Amino acid sequence: MLAPVSAGAELLADGNIHVYAPMRGRALAGIKGNTKARIFCQQMGAEMLSIAGHYKVAEDLRRDPLWGDAVHVSLSGDVLNITRL
Repeated sequence: MLAPVSAGAELLADGNIHVYAPMRGRALAGIKGNTKARIFCQQMGAEMLSIAGHYKVAEDLRRDPLWGDAVHVSLSGDVLNITRL
């Protein structure tokens, strides 16, 4: 995705999601259970991020020190890991 993802918008994919713009909506990767799916975004401001049914909502994401930064989201066991790009 090259355009901003607006609040209320939803991106769904069984594989990876790439957003090369601000991400304000919801991104759900690995919706068919693909635990190797990843989410990449240029500016994390999401309402929700999810991989294979494991998710974090805006309330949790806003507390993350990487809020507003370029991030890579992956799944390790039952935990979503958010790392700086």
